[in-house]
Amino acid sequence: MKEVLINGVRIRSGQSVNIELPIAKLPTHTLIDLPIFIRSAKEEGPVVLISGGVHGDEINGIFTAKRILEEIDSGVELLKGTLIVIPLVNIYGFLSNSRTFPDGRDLNRSFPGNKKGSLASRIAYILSEQIIPQIDFGIDFHTGGRMLSNQPQIRVDFKDKVALELAKAFGTHFVVNSKHIEKSFRKTAYNARKHLLVFEGGESMRLDNFAIDEGILGTKRLLNHLGMIYAPIAPQATLVMKDSEWTRGKASGIFFSSVKLGESVKKGQIIARISDPYGQVIVPVKANANGHVIGLNNNPVVNVGDALIHIGRE
Repeated sequence: MKEVLINGVRIRSGQSVNIELPIAKLPTHTLIDLPIFIRSAKEEGPVVLISGGVHGDEINGIFTAKRILEEIDSGVELLKGTLIVIPLVNIYGFLSNSRTFPDGRDLNRSFPGNKKGSLASRIAYILSEQIIPQIDFGIDFHTGGRMLSNQPQIRVDFKDKVALELAKAFGTHFVVNSKHIEKSFRKTAYNARKHLLVFEGGESMRLDNFAIDEGILGTKRLLNHLGMIYAPIAPQATLVMKDSEWTRGKASGIFFSSVKLGESVKKGQIIARISDPYGQVIVPVKANANGHVIGLNNNPVVNVGDALIHIGRE
């Protein structure tokens, strides 16, 4: 059995272990721990990480990871391998309804981290040293930003053939080619020859039942594909996007979209309009390519240059 060792705690086959890993203290000297939940089968198999809340305001991902843990604990039998579940990584951001840490740093741009660095860097260091070496694969749950919704999608660098295969097994609506970003969780895992998928669905500070359900179903398909659970969930039609691009506003004003998430569009099609508050000026927004709407700005008041509609191209 592949040994899993986190913070000096050795997890043996068949064990369920909860670890509270000390991180730091709040200014009040209240201790902050990072809860980590490990569920191990008796039979040897892959070690898979399920994480949420790398950005503290992405509640959808936190809730999805929590639901998956609940299902494993309430009866979905783990046939082989080990699950490591961290529903909430960025506790500081969660406490302040913020994407980032108190100093404004983005955890997902702070890897591999430094044990003597900023708060974000210290958390990144813990994940890089304690978690990444233990795993084979992982799913990191994210949402869109403030007022930005994403259609359920898996983002993966198509150069990572193993991750691309896993993304297809996950089987959500879209698989989007997304290059590894320097200093990200995913790039650091890849450098360690681990394969981490990024799931995007919904909007920050919102619970989206559709995106949550897609995240849970996809995770079950993936774990079934790896032989870790028995969950013969029928795959759905998944579209593979070779690239994607945001259509940006050419004017400021009131933004009204005429397309919805998941819809197909044609290059040159009018997909939205921007007007002034008085109805004297109306500027059409046209699709920059043939493709599918995988992201949408929900903010009705926009400025010139704002990202409005994200189009993925097959």
